[in-house]
Amino acid sequence: MNYNVNKDGFYGEFGGAYIPEILYENVENLKNNYLEIIEDPEFKAEFNALMSDYVGRPSPLYFAARLSETYATKIYLKREDLNHTGAHKINNTIGQILLARRMGKSRIIAETGAGQHGVATATVCALAGMCCIVYMGETDVARQHLNVQKMKMLGAEVRPVNSGNKTLKDATNEAIRDWCRNPSDTHYIIGSTVGPHPYPDMVARFQSVIGEEIARQLVEKEGRDYPDRLVACVGGGSNASGTFRRYLHDPRVRLVGVEAAGKGVDTAETAATITIGQKGVIHGSCTYVMQDDDGQIIEPYSISAGLDYPGVGPLQAFLASTRRAEYFAVTDDEALQAAFELTRLEGIIPALESSHALGALRKIGFEPGDVTVLTLSGRGDKDMETYIRHYQSQPL
Repeated sequence: MNYNVNKDGFYGEFGGAYIPEILYENVENLKNNYLEIIEDPEFKAEFNALMSDYVGRPSPLYFAARLSETYATKIYLKREDLNHTGAHKINNTIGQILLARRMGKSRIIAETGAGQHGVATATVCALAGMCCIVYMGETDVARQHLNVQKMKMLGAEVRPVNSGNKTLKDATNEAIRDWCRNPSDTHYIIGSTVGPHPYPDMVARFQSVIGEEIARQLVEKEGRDYPDRLVACVGGGSNASGTFRRYLHDPRVRLVGVEAAGKGVDTAETAATITIGQKGVIHGSCTYVMQDDDGQIIEPYSISAGLDYPGVGPLQAFLASTRRAEYFAVTDDEALQAAFELTRLEGIIPALESSHALGALRKIGFEPGDVTVLTLSGRGDKDMETYIRHYQSQPL
């Protein structure tokens, strides 16, 4: 089976570009030119140089010895938390700012939930000397205050959004409205593998550096270029898509995605789209969506601002529908427990998003000889207030 996007922007029955007419020319221009631009040798050279000298790649592949002992298997952590800005998001924003410049755009907009994509976008806009506006739900502005201050220090304008649940979905809505008002000079740097084609494919290509590095690093550490299993958290799916992309057609590798169960998939407070969602259209793409019987979006909930989204990228929807990947839903409490376990076993404080991936380790049936690579998508600095608030009575 082919797991790559087709010429019309679909992964099987998922994907496409469902957009207002005013954005048609913009999206068509992007679709018709992005592959030629990013395959250009000069573009590749500039992108790779920034990945190395600015972002700090390759990120380490770290053998977590004490975590491995706990689960009686071999666990490696792909340390995206050590990138400049503290997450995998910078891989995509570097690529998109170079793309925007080549397409003659002078104004950048973005959405953000946990703030990491907002910080990464503000960072590359400062680097390129471009105007930057970041939309962020008021709920997330409050719980990710540190990242808001970083964005402002970097010169970005942060526009709080007070509609809906005041989280990532609503920030995305406002960013799209802005793009509709300013289509000619504005490039929308979408932070995940969501939105209309070509964004899901384009973002996955920029993030595929994760999986490509894993392959090279495993040769050195294990004498082979593939693991038995890859594990990554899934909100929209950018770090999971980047981790999985090299291995989509390799049946030796089991793919495991982990989404946010919130208070539980059987409650009204969850963001487990793949688990409970139905096929629908959100933000320009056909995918799994949390919706009621009338097709209205159900507001998601997660302790993690980066996973608090009622949809999922079309690639992840296709991988789920074809059972190429397995998906687990991890609750707030399970993610918090996993975060403290990693901190105390390995001295690494993960982002809440990554903590959900770690929370799935208790649900996976390991064989002793398995080699598992888990992408640690971000560091936990931004989440310290949440960690402390939920564990005030425990020694840190």
